[in-house]
Amino acid sequence: MRKIISLICVLLPILAYADKLEIRENAPDRHVVVKGDTLWDISATFFKDPWKWKEIWGLNKEAIKDPHWIYPGDVVFLDRTTGTLRVGEAIVQQPTAELAVPAAESNIVKLSPRAREIASDHNAIPTIPLSDIASFLAKPLVIEERDTARIPTLVGTYEQRELLATDDIAYVKNLPADKGNRWQVFRFGKTFTDPDTDEVLGHEVNYLGDGVVEKFADVSEIRITKSVAEIKVGDYFAQGAEALPRSFEPRAPNTQISAKVISIYGGIEQAGQNAIVTINKGKRDGLENGHVLALYQKGEVLKRGRIFNRDNVNLPDVRYGLIFVFRTFHKVSYALVLQTRLPVQLLDTAQTP
Repeated sequence: MRKIISLICVLLPILAYADKLEIRENAPDRHVVVKGDTLWDISATFFKDPWKWKEIWGLNKEAIKDPHWIYPGDVVFLDRTTGTLRVGEAIVQQPTAELAVPAAESNIVKLSPRAREIASDHNAIPTIPLSDIASFLAKPLVIEERDTARIPTLVGTYEQRELLATDDIAYVKNLPADKGNRWQVFRFGKTFTDPDTDEVLGHEVNYLGDGVVEKFADVSEIRITKSVAEIKVGDYFAQGAEALPRSFEPRAPNTQISAKVISIYGGIEQAGQNAIVTINKGKRDGLENGHVLALYQKGEVLKRGRIFNRDNVNLPDVRYGLIFVFRTFHKVSYALVLQTRLPVQLLDTAQTP
């Protein structure tokens, strides 16, 4: 029993140190917020672990969800004693006119009016660069295998046109009347398959446009209201995504997640910062919007040779970046590459940091 207590006493300082935020060696004492900044960038300017949101900003969970609390012109100060950041007074441009000089024959001092700028919610800086993910928040992106059986299908066109554009009429089969009258047109793209189990995880779709139902029937009529690509017979319809948050709470998952990069958006083999990647884990695995995962590249194998005469030597995996999960489906998720010092490659590992 004494040995156990002694061991706990030895480990406690180590565990406490492991949970302590690490301030960057070159961290400044303050940062003036400018347009284009994000809360993630500011956190990473001061700390090595920018996803540890609550500790960095000293905020509770509800306050973190409010995106309207830091604006261009605010000053972010680093409190090195507590290891947290705080926001100071906004920098406000004052008129050049100073206080009026009191008249010599009187003790009355005349005050000149001063302009005061009030920040608008529209000017608040975002958590992450929303412009990089905006187009991914409103589109279906992934259709589950189980949902493909009776998917609404474009079976004909008015006047038998081969290609449809804005204001053209499409005839659609299997369109439910109880799901609303606004739909998105898509075409199937790649099929996501788990690299470890060969399970079909879902089908990525390519967004083609929008439509509104003119008439529900066995074969319904839909008027195309927006077209960004060719729409033709054989294409499909899906409802737009539910309203997704425009602000996120960056955090590490509460459980150990180990995923793999199975696709890089755009069909490329490697990606850099601000690229969009797909990983083979989703809601069923405990992933949520806002989760941050660390990227690892598999360690090299030193082949048997003159130095290693008996066995090959496997070097440890290399941690090289961070991704930010912003859109989760049942079996897959999309994530934004927020930090990387190496190219992101297919089958790289993403784990709880």
